[in-house]
Amino acid sequence: MTKPHPHKSAPKPKPNAKTFGINALSIGAAAIGLGGALLAVFLRSKANPAEHAAPDLALDKPRPGATDRAPDAFRPDPTAVPTKAERESLRPATGPAPSFAADRGSTLG
Repeated sequence: MTKPHPHKSAPKPKPNAKTFGINALSIGAAAIGLGGALLAVFLRSKANPAEHAAPDLALDKPRPGATDRAPDAFRPDPTAVPTKAERESLRPATGPAPSFAADRGSTLG
């Protein structure tokens, strides 16, 4: 019976292919997530040319209270008579509510 030589190290086990694949997938998923986050930050930082600042909504502007009134040009006229179209648009709905379920006795076609 021979003893192993004291200066030789034992052979190292090979890495498991399954563990390597899982590690590679997790690294890839992390890279995709980081790339998506960086893209979102980049796209968010670009100013939209269609938007503009609203100075009347700035945080340092005073807020109207309960006793403040709108300017006269924006107040509705309480004595105005509504037109026929306005009256019809304010009429309550009186029919059955629409639904996805069929009524009893009807067939879906």
